[in-house]
Amino acid sequence: MESDSVMVPFPLLPIPIESNYRACTIPYRFPSDNPRKATPTEISWIDLFSNSIPSFKERAESDTSVPDAPVRAEKFAQRYAEILEDLKKDPESHGGPPDCILLCRIRELILRELGFRDIFKKVKDEENAKAITLFPEVVRLSDAIEDEGKRIENLVRGIFAGNIFDLGSAQLAEVFSKDGMSFLASCQNLVPRPWVIDDLDNFQARWLKKPWKKAVIFVDNSGADIILGILPFAREMLRQGMQVVLAANELPSINDVTYTELAEILSKLKDENGQLMGVDISNLLIANSGNDLPVIDLARVSQEVAYLSTDADLVILEGMGRGIETNLYAQFKCDSLKIGMVKHPEVAQFLGGRLYDCVIKYNEVQS
Repeated sequence: MESDSVMVPFPLLPIPIESNYRACTIPYRFPSDNPRKATPTEISWIDLFSNSIPSFKERAESDTSVPDAPVRAEKFAQRYAEILEDLKKDPESHGGPPDCILLCRIRELILRELGFRDIFKKVKDEENAKAITLFPEVVRLSDAIEDEGKRIENLVRGIFAGNIFDLGSAQLAEVFSKDGMSFLASCQNLVPRPWVIDDLDNFQARWLKKPWKKAVIFVDNSGADIILGILPFAREMLRQGMQVVLAANELPSINDVTYTELAEILSKLKDENGQLMGVDISNLLIANSGNDLPVIDLARVSQEVAYLSTDADLVILEGMGRGIETNLYAQFKCDSLKIGMVKHPEVAQFLGGRLYDCVIKYNEVQS
């Protein structure tokens, strides 16, 4: 089921939205392509989604909240594989031509129709619990960096390291099931700069010159991503007097954090004074983005997020789904930052970078 609330366009997109905004970054086809024949790009992306079916099926089979989970998981795998094959034969079937939003939406709809609400819940809970125990140490290490520019860089690297926890990527799901992931080791082992899109110096310089007043951050995964990547970064913004809105999914999708889970995480991280490691969080708001996918179309967000964003002067889209596969080239009426790690070979190829390369794309709007 999709979000029940009335959806509205994100207010910081330039209007008219129809001619100024396209959610999907990678064009799977061009107007000159035969509408009845799948393009090579469509086929490679359909194959990518097809390759992830076994890991989704495995998660679904072990969902104890669903009766007959193994039987239903098998139905999911068959139905999704059939639809993907149909799209290869006729790209205009099933609401096509396909793009990353449609391919994600069909997968979620099949799972939900079969009664699977949150097949990654167990792994999300485990990863959140682990990351919560590491949070104080990660923040202490950051606070110990006296040079503000270096501290900002360290926090950005933390976002990349946290963003590795992504079970939507078939390769990472496999690595993860074998031996988990160490956050601090990931921080050390990022691919060397310059990254495939590397605006870190410009972003740093702008922050040091004059911090923003209010940032809206569309967040991504549970576990290390939100707790050890985004929250220390948001805490630094709060420490410098900014307001911060964390916009999280309304409904579960893969291992992305939902707004209700995020509120729970925050209540566990707060100290006895209601602070985040000594930083006042009265200017931190958690919002329901209205989204139910691991990618986001900003032409349709919740009224809550729209209302809270009207006076923001910085929009951040974090993670491969929200900041690279969708919205990488989106323009806003204010400054924007797209930040995430490249976790699909197809995305690396499109950008001309390496697998596990980093993207930090900063656009400053001259006021």
